[in-house]
Amino acid sequence: MAPFLFLAAALARPALQPDIAHHQQRRGFWLRTLHQWHWISSAVCLVGMLLFAITGITLNHASSIEATPEVTNRTATLPAPLLTSLGNRQERNAPLPDAAAAWLGDQFSVSIGARTAEWSDAEVYLSMPSPGADAWLSIDRETGAVEYERTQRGWISYFNDLHKGRNAGPAWGWFLDVFAVACLVFCITGLFLLYLHGRQRRMTWPMVGLGLLVPLLLALLFIH
Repeated sequence: MAPFLFLAAALARPALQPDIAHHQQRRGFWLRTLHQWHWISSAVCLVGMLLFAITGITLNHASSIEATPEVTNRTATLPAPLLTSLGNRQERNAPLPDAAAAWLGDQFSVSIGARTAEWSDAEVYLSMPSPGADAWLSIDRETGAVEYERTQRGWISYFNDLHKGRNAGPAWGWFLDVFAVACLVFCITGLFLLYLHGRQRRMTWPMVGLGLLVPLLLALLFIH
């Protein structure tokens, strides 16, 4: 009887081996692909992740971090031809004429570009906020007197504003979108890698569950 059982097992083994080999080949393909996407996405978002982690701490303790704002106030007089170019514009929101914007940019070493100004009968007011700083410029439409003020709040405030995307412009907004997608790829590929390696690491899913349970409980119990 034993020889017959041995013969049956021997005949069945070749049929099973292709399935096992195919499964191992497919698993190896997904492992290589996931590892590749995982390390590429981690490389793309590494510096950004460090920046956002550090600024997350500074934002969380913003009230404990002292900063002394540095205020700069300067004045000038708009030349008569440029004052005339302002004309009798009645729009409430419109950019400054190119020549006036260029002169003011050179005078105060700022980039005005096509920023929208607020127009009234008495003055033209231009708000120029930027990461870590606030600035404004006012032009008296009768006398041409120009007043410029800038408040700089320091490097920590600068990076905190970058974290929030505050007054950072469209280019930084695109970077935030790309960075967010890279983080999603990094996390999702990491999740699949946990799934593939989870059988050999028994603490994998308890740790994943703990990562979900802790913030959920904190939100339910301590945030009101």
